[in-house]
Amino acid sequence: MNERERRWRLLLGASASGLPAPSGTDARIDKALGALYDNDGRRGGLGASAPSVVRWLGDIREYFPSTVVQVVQHDAVERLGLHQLLLEPELMEAVEPNIDLVTTLITLGRAIPETSKATARAVVRKVVEEVERRIADRTRATVGGALNRAARTHRPRLRDVDWNRTIAANLKNYLPEQRTVVPERLVGYGRRSQAVSKDIVLAIDQSGSMAASVVYSAVFGAVLASMRSVRTSLVVFDTEVVDLTDQLDDPVDVLFGTQLGGGTDINRAIAYCQGLITRPQESIFVLISDLYEGGVREEMLARVAQMQAAGVQVVVLLALSDEGAPSFDREIAAALSDMGIPAFACTPDAFPDLLAVALNRGDIIRWADRNELSKRGMSD
Repeated sequence: MNERERRWRLLLGASASGLPAPSGTDARIDKALGALYDNDGRRGGLGASAPSVVRWLGDIREYFPSTVVQVVQHDAVERLGLHQLLLEPELMEAVEPNIDLVTTLITLGRAIPETSKATARAVVRKVVEEVERRIADRTRATVGGALNRAARTHRPRLRDVDWNRTIAANLKNYLPEQRTVVPERLVGYGRRSQAVSKDIVLAIDQSGSMAASVVYSAVFGAVLASMRSVRTSLVVFDTEVVDLTDQLDDPVDVLFGTQLGGGTDINRAIAYCQGLITRPQESIFVLISDLYEGGVREEMLARVAQMQAAGVQVVVLLALSDEGAPSFDREIAAALSDMGIPAFACTPDAFPDLLAVALNRGDIIRWADRNELSKRGMSD
């Protein structure tokens, strides 16, 4: 069998006709894939016990790279209903930790037995630490830089000169013959003290479609909470509102404090967050939600307008994940857009830059367009 035939045989599995059966390693790969995918996973299956699933997981980890393993694991949970087996410590120790697995464990929540809780937390912590390594340093550097540059001074040190603003302020002193601008007045970045200069309130929709956003938000909240110059609050909501700010020193605690699924009352969550904001002009409110409102829609929009009128910088994200925007309420997104508040999906890698723009009260719509985030679900 040539390489092309081999690939087709492994792709089609038992449904392949006219192709010879694989042998050796290919036969073991075919068996591992067939247990999940042949005849919609009904031929043989993975068995009803954790040991048999662990052996199968060992096979796919041997034959495929981790990115493929994560996809196959996700399919196994969805197609074969292995949620209950995920409560077995033996199985959780064998799986490849990833965002999907974390969201599954969070969804199981209180159903996880005591014997498996420590293993479940260890799996979640491994993923959280990987996410934190990805975003922490850049978030601290970007947000810290934005805070340092938020205050302007006209007697800056050379390294603190904002050359773009300096040139703009001195265009009247342009000398055509020298083709240069003579700056009479320097504009520079001020250096902020260690006092709290900005308040950030994160309100996270914990409905099922927002699962990945909850994971990333918990990590971002913990990173921001570690910065002295920012006061960070984190609120999760469905039809109830839970303030998890006091758990931000450990994002794993935050995640196990959530309860994915259920209805959504955005209005109630915003009402609670309004009570947290004591310095509107120095506050950023970030709502992460698909905007499907189960509460009072008109009142919710009115509260957002009140925040905005008071001077709060309002940011609305349809998702904070690598997956793009989920299904969302386009009518509410359009109503927010009419208020000058765009709603779009943001990747974790872009979120620090978005916060920097918000901290400096920059043009978020222009920033989103420039970074093509408007194509990830921004309302028209």
